[in-house]
Amino acid sequence: MPQIANDSRAKELAAIKRKIPKIDSAFTLAIKNLEPCTFGLVKPRETHYQSLVRAVIAQQVSTAAARTIGKRLHDKCEGSITAEKVGRLSLKQLQSIGLTGAKVRTIDELTQATLSGEINFRRFTYLGNEEIIQELVPLFGIGRWTVEMFLIFQLGRLDVWPVDDLAVRRGWDNLHKNTEPIKAKALHQLGEPFIGMRSVVAWYCWRAS
Repeated sequence: MPQIANDSRAKELAAIKRKIPKIDSAFTLAIKNLEPCTFGLVKPRETHYQSLVRAVIAQQVSTAAARTIGKRLHDKCEGSITAEKVGRLSLKQLQSIGLTGAKVRTIDELTQATLSGEINFRRFTYLGNEEIIQELVPLFGIGRWTVEMFLIFQLGRLDVWPVDDLAVRRGWDNLHKNTEPIKAKALHQLGEPFIGMRSVVAWYCWRAS
């Protein structure tokens, strides 16, 4: 990432850190004491395709299991997970590394859509969050939450509000000392004052969960 862009994002995140407690004082101590948000400061190590493949692999399995399966796929692809190399693997080969039938289908659909140009990751730079969500969620096995995580951690988007994430809701409850768990619909509305910075709010909720 160019240094100028990096410096600009650092200033933007610093400004957001100052704004959030002014909107909601419940975040004051969290922002003071917890690890600062770094979305968009570090260039992703993976391609967008690799990021989504690994997200699919990680669904509903332990971190250790996801790491093992990911390494097996990495080895099958001779050191580099690309749509071209995955596309040359048979469905049986994909299943042999420990993927469920559903995950094989998801990765296959994502791969074919990438190879055909139906999904063009280069365009994502110019698309809004909802536009990217609408491009990806029609693929089997890729839901809104998966795309939201992609938007935040891969693309560094600062205004994503993943209210379906249980840890975000738990963190919000902990910060606000709620006696009853907050519902996704209610949290969606409570996020409106933070429009433009909701990914950063989610970051502190995660760390407070």
